[in-house]
Amino acid sequence: MTDNTAITNGAHHIGLTVPDLTLTREFLEGALGFRVVGENADYPAIFLSDGQLVITLWRAENPEKATPFDRKQNIGLHHLALKLSDDADLDNAYSRVSAWPGVEIEFQPQPPGQGSRARHFICSIPGGLRLEIFAPAAA
Repeated sequence: MTDNTAITNGAHHIGLTVPDLTLTREFLEGALGFRVVGENADYPAIFLSDGQLVITLWRAENPEKATPFDRKQNIGLHHLALKLSDDADLDNAYSRVSAWPGVEIEFQPQPPGQGSRARHFICSIPGGLRLEIFAPAAA
């Protein structure tokens, strides 16, 4: 008999390759309130946290020749989804994110499916990453 209990305990960190560390770091800090918790100038990499999750940004070795992400063609990360506490936080995040230079909104806040009371939106952030911001339904 197999034990189907998960042996993991959440995410420790998410590592993402970006063409420009500064642009993506400034977005995560300014629009979402992440804080730099470490750097490695030799790699180069920056480590940011929201207090729960650490996001590691690695600079692409040759950004000019890097392949842009295509969620329908590339294997790997389709998008990064970050969870907020409630609708008010989602509306605040949407206001901040949608006004940020270089952000492309895929769709405005809406339920993720018919009959859902949760809401989310998806955008492309500086660095070309696809980001979902999600707020669960109120209890």
